[in-house]
Amino acid sequence: MKSFQTKILIHAPADRIWALLTDADGYPSWNPTIDKLEGRIGPSAKLKIHAKLNPKRAFPIRITEFDRNQRMVWTGGMPFGLFRGVRTFTMVPKGNAVEFAMREVFSGPLARLIEGSLPDLQPAFDEFAAALKARAEAEA
Repeated sequence: MKSFQTKILIHAPADRIWALLTDADGYPSWNPTIDKLEGRIGPSAKLKIHAKLNPKRAFPIRITEFDRNQRMVWTGGMPFGLFRGVRTFTMVPKGNAVEFAMREVFSGPLARLIEGSLPDLQPAFDEFAAALKARAEAEA
């Protein structure tokens, strides 16, 4: 299983961070890794992600967990679970700050075959976290 993860301490209220994470229309204004999100972010919602790493393709995902100010999970991939990506966002209070973490795990019978063609997502994960921190702290 291939995975990527990032973690960062954000000095802003959890509500502010959550508001940024759940505003699909606002992503391009603060997130340097995403061109556009189609859809709304909420329980069981479906989205299409237009990532800068692959601008010619939209990635359909479904929100499979949605616990306000704590945890959100985006799941996407191929039919029948042949290849699956599960991205988990978590927020944990740490005094006057919030520890934000994001992890994506790829799995499924075709994972080994497809993983070789995946780009290194680590820089994009780190950029996402840094941009979220910058925007949340600027607006806090």
